[in-house]
Amino acid sequence: MDAGLILDTLERASERCADPAPLIYRRLFELRPEFESLFVMDTDGGVRGSMLTTCFNCILGLIEGSATQRVIISSSRFSHDGYGVPVQDFDLMFIAIRDTFCSLLGPDWTPETDAAWTDLLTGIASIE
Repeated sequence: MDAGLILDTLERASERCADPAPLIYRRLFELRPEFESLFVMDTDGGVRGSMLTTCFNCILGLIEGSATQRVIISSSRFSHDGYGVPVQDFDLMFIAIRDTFCSLLGPDWTPETDAAWTDLLTGIASIE
C-alpha cells in the first residue's frame, strides 16, 4: 500500500470538502439502505461523527503500521455484529469513504490512487 497516496487523498479531499461526513454516509446508505435505520437515535450526528473519526484514525494508524488500529478494527467488527451489521458488511464504511473521496477528486483520482486504496481496503478486510 502506498501510504503517501492515501495521505494525499485525505488532504486533497479535505481541501475540496470541509465536512465529507454527509457524503460518506449518503454513500454508505446507498450501499446498504437498511443501515440508515441504525442511526435513528443519532439526532445530532454525534455517533456518525465519532464513527467516522474512528475510521479515519484507523486508516491513518494502518498506513503508519500501528498494531493498535488492527485491534480496534477487529473489536469493532465483532461489536458491530451486535448492532445488526453483519461481519461481511463491516468494511462498507471504509468502502464508502473511498468511493466518496473518488467522487470528490474526480479526474484527479488516478489508477495509482485507486490501487493504493484497493490495497488499504484489502488489508482492512483481512483483519479478523
